[in-house]
Amino acid sequence: MADGMTLQGMYDLQDIALRGATPPTNLYLALVASTPDKNTDTLSDLTEIAAGNGYTSGGYQLNRDTTDWPSLVKGTSDVTATLKDLLFTASGGAMPPSGTGATYAVLTTDGATVADRKVWAYWALGTTRTVVDGQALKITNARLKLQEPSS
Repeated sequence: MADGMTLQGMYDLQDIALRGATPPTNLYLALVASTPDKNTDTLSDLTEIAAGNGYTSGGYQLNRDTTDWPSLVKGTSDVTATLKDLLFTASGGAMPPSGTGATYAVLTTDGATVADRKVWAYWALGTTRTVVDGQALKITNARLKLQEPSS
């Protein structure tokens, strides 16, 4: 599974930690049908799945706390934060209700305009995912890992 942080995410985290920029109140996990990479800046750079039948535009709201981020581990050469397991349950029809299914989950900031939310990280879902009514797409083991650069 391909995953990673964007340069925008790295920039924002340093801006918050080192220069006192205001952090987002919440974060969001959005489902997209396109492929993010390190150069993805905002959600408008990607194709979010269609809203409806259990999926809300902008994705699932996350708190910046130990409930939504239960594990933070400092290793010998990396630091890993793990997101709690999340369920996106289809209700009233397939999710997404139209268009292509989700291929990636992306971590975004909480800007009022969904398309302008900054993308901080991304996780591949393995295959394109469409969920039928009553079933769920489960996001597990989504981890943010920062590691020391190789020499």
